[in-house]
Amino acid sequence: MASTNPRSYEPTAPRKLAFIGLGVMGYPMAAHLALAGHAVTVYNRTSAKAQAWCAEYAASAAPRQAPTPREAAQGADIVFCCVGNDDDLRAVTLGADGAFAGMAPGSIFVDHTTASAEVARELYGAARALGLRFIDAPVSGGQAGAQNGLLTVMCGGDQDAFDTVQPVGMAFARAFTRMGESGAGQLTKMVNQICIAGLVQGLAEAIAFGQRAGLDMPLVLDVIGKGAAQSWQMDNRGKTMVADQFDFGFAVDWMRKDLGLVLAEAQRNGARLPVTALVDQFYGDVQQMGGQRWDTSSLIRRLR
Repeated sequence: MASTNPRSYEPTAPRKLAFIGLGVMGYPMAAHLALAGHAVTVYNRTSAKAQAWCAEYAASAAPRQAPTPREAAQGADIVFCCVGNDDDLRAVTLGADGAFAGMAPGSIFVDHTTASAEVARELYGAARALGLRFIDAPVSGGQAGAQNGLLTVMCGGDQDAFDTVQPVGMAFARAFTRMGESGAGQLTKMVNQICIAGLVQGLAEAIAFGQRAGLDMPLVLDVIGKGAAQSWQMDNRGKTMVADQFDFGFAVDWMRKDLGLVLAEAQRNGARLPVTALVDQFYGDVQQMGGQRWDTSSLIRRLR
């Protein structure tokens, strides 16, 4: 069960919200919304997770569990969502039991799933045809960022919808930024994952090299982390890579899903991503080693 660290919340008018998808990210994100004083109705495919969330946050603004996405969305000003992939997203938005069927005209659906830009634009159009508004809003910061309310949120969609959502979403974010029209949030997240893939592979090679050379790698990381080589990955994953610890963080399976989206988009737009494609193959090797749920920093396992 996820928990959130104590934090202060910027005052916003209490709203009726729904949150669909209570996984490792959605569970604490929904919690921050409730702790900020909003009335939150939740839906999760596994109902026991939703029951546990409601029990944990019963002292907040009367949390409620709904049996379908449609019923969760009924009466909500804003519906937040964080599920697994494009197909999961379509399943909770479209159809008779989907959230769109329960939303009132003018209400806003905010999708925090890391999905394709194509499905973001598809659902933006479907929502607009129903008089609804849709924001694609993938996040960066991992489970720790969700628990601490310090996610970076990259949004695509109409300015007026974004302006309504942004102050509410700041309950779980340190940055909540509109990047452009529908799909721009997902495309920005792809840029983020391209950067991470290259950084982690470079860090893995550097640490493996230093260990082969007999260096004191924790000391090396302390020193070079004060110079031009410094990165979030070095600060937060370098020493655990040295210690061969990977039972935490962003799973290899999730990264491969994200890189699949990146490479598919690159095929559409003609971008050349030779390093990203290679690192994706390396993550495939890690999966073959049994590391499907290891942290993405486990790339170094291939080099040992």
